Amino acid sequence: MEQALLGGRVSGAVRVGDTVRRPVGPGAQGDPQFVRELLIFLERAGWAGAPRFLGVDGQGRQVLSFLDGHVAWDWEGGQPEAVGGDGSLARAGALARELHDLTAGTALAGESETVCHNDLWPGNIVYRDLGQGLRPVAFIDWDLASPGARLHDVARLCWQYAGWWEGSDPAEVRRRSQVICEGYGLGDRSELVETVLWWQDRCWRGIDQAAEAGDPAMVRLRDSGAVKQVKAGYAWVARHRAELR
Repeated sequence: MEQALLGGRVSGAVRVGDTVRRPVGPGAQGDPQFVRELLIFLERAGWAGAPRFLGVDGQGRQVLSFLDGHVAWDWEGGQPEAVGGDGSLARAGALARELHDLTAGTALAGESETVCHNDLWPGNIVYRDLGQGLRPVAFIDWDLASPGARLHDVARLCWQYAGWWEGSDPAEVRRRSQVICEGYGLGDRSELVETVLWWQDRCWRGIDQAAEAGDPAMVRLRDSGAVKQVKAGYAWVARHRAELR
């Protein structure tokens, strides 16, 4: 029996037993073949921070292992305190560093610095309590993974996890972002603010363009107010650029 996943509203992913099925046909985001090769590489490397690629089902969907744990899909509706606590911020940064160190210099990274997940936020993180409260243990939803720069994933994580949006306290956003960067071990943070702005601009334009082209998932996302929210976040970051640096 197929069970709809809250995080599958855009991708169409569903759970079937101990597996997740993800559509890879026309309109699928990213490069399914690249994602397949990446997940196989990470499995062979023994990294537990990603689901396993198990094949393709009769409907042409990718079959991935289901990672049990807490996923913070309903971020706006409230989450356990540990999900957004400093321990989880630091561990999310460290998990991203593990991914980047594993893939840097590989054929998957090509001429780029490393391989990026490109969609890091609490709703794409699996949390488990291993004795210190809920902590990130794995990333899910790898559809957008591609070669890229380390800073791209760190900035995306800071934007989505440290609260770079309208109404936030710039001092607290900066502090939370520092926790993520320290967890990652990022030394040079001089371009972090500009990279967050780059992500925000890229995100709202991408949603808007895909919605105009008729992508049903992006139409729903735009209708939910996502474009307005991201544009407001961009304006907030631009206003507080000096404080956030």
